[in-house]
Amino acid sequence: MVSAAVERTTLEIGQTLHRSGEMIDHVYLVESGFISAMAVLSDGQPLEVGLIGSEGVAGGTVLLGAQTSYCETMCQTGGEALRIRTSKYLRLMESCPIFRAVTLKYLHMFHAQVVQTAACNAHHDLSQRLARWLLSAHDRSGTPELSLTQDLISIMLGVRRSTVSVAAATLQRAGIIRYQHGKITIVDRVGLENAACECYEAISGEYRRLFGEHPKDIVRPHRFTT
Repeated sequence: MVSAAVERTTLEIGQTLHRSGEMIDHVYLVESGFISAMAVLSDGQPLEVGLIGSEGVAGGTVLLGAQTSYCETMCQTGGEALRIRTSKYLRLMESCPIFRAVTLKYLHMFHAQVVQTAACNAHHDLSQRLARWLLSAHDRSGTPELSLTQDLISIMLGVRRSTVSVAAATLQRAGIIRYQHGKITIVDRVGLENAACECYEAISGEYRRLFGEHPKDIVRPHRFTT
């Protein structure tokens, strides 16, 4: 029975769900908030490779045969999730072929996001990348006000804090965002979309192709009872 396999849990800002190289003991179906998936370099420095919101799942690579986590997954905001022990999750996937098919679609989508993020980091300027990231965070958080320090953004984008200040100031002067006291407020969503590079629309287009909707429209709770 699905309800017996699932427990609701609260996600805390900064909480790590999976550590790189460690066993994936639980899978998390996010209901609210969003999570960063980060590659951890040999010097311990993390770099974000993708965002997970309530359109997806953290730890879902167990469905592809993985036992340990390649990435570190950290909660960027508070929220809620449905937590399932890995063994029960795999049995659930076997018994629910429709759920399995949708999850495999999502895992493809997340892979596409990682690929596009790598291309974006290599070829686009920081203000475009920051705009893309803020749009993705807005889609998943559902709120225009994001609690983000420049230190955190610099880690997520793999750049120095000083360059984040310059990029944020550029968007603020254009009237697109307002940044103060560790919070970024999106003032002009359309302007932010125009300021972003092609990568945001590329990933949004892939979502539409697979799911028939824009990612911000498919952020909704997973339909389970506990």
